Amino acid sequence: MKSLANHFLIAMPSMDDPFFNHTVTYLCEHNEDGAMGLVVNHPIDVTVGELLDQIDIDNDKSSQTSKVKIYAGGPVHTDRGFVLHTPKLGYASSQELSSDIMITTSKDVLASLTSPQSPEGFIITLGYAGWVQGQLEKELKENTWLVVEANPEIIFNTPPEKRWEKAVQILGIDVAQLSSQAGHA
Repeated sequence: MKSLANHFLIAMPSMDDPFFNHTVTYLCEHNEDGAMGLVVNHPIDVTVGELLDQIDIDNDKSSQTSKVKIYAGGPVHTDRGFVLHTPKLGYASSQELSSDIMITTSKDVLASLTSPQSPEGFIITLGYAGWVQGQLEKELKENTWLVVEANPEIIFNTPPEKRWEKAVQILGIDVAQLSSQAGHA
């Protein structure tokens, strides 16, 4: 089995699960036991500053990053936060997922987000998407997802409402050609 870690799962238009409709999910982990990923294009109505206040972390309300939206990362453990960020020296608690993307759940990193020590790019998600053993492979066979190697530009530098379309374009597909009526020309 080839691991799809560090790939995007792009929901096909036919995806009828309301949580995953038109989502781009960054796969952090994929092995014989299952998969774990973070939806990177569903902002919610909570800002970084508000989240940090809720978990009692001092933050600079005047910084631009305190106004950045948090994302719904998936339907599992929606009380748990994850930070995907660009590499930054000194972030010992962060795990490298690729040469361009790191992940952490560390409060030290959260505390730095509204300061000059913040990584250049980051998104915070609440919750994650999880697949049990064989589930993702089954969904891939059913054409539920398009798969493409992850591009950090899309996660960190593309407006959330454009991420699905940009991820589809990596595959060289015009989004207008994707129909939710598969097999009905």
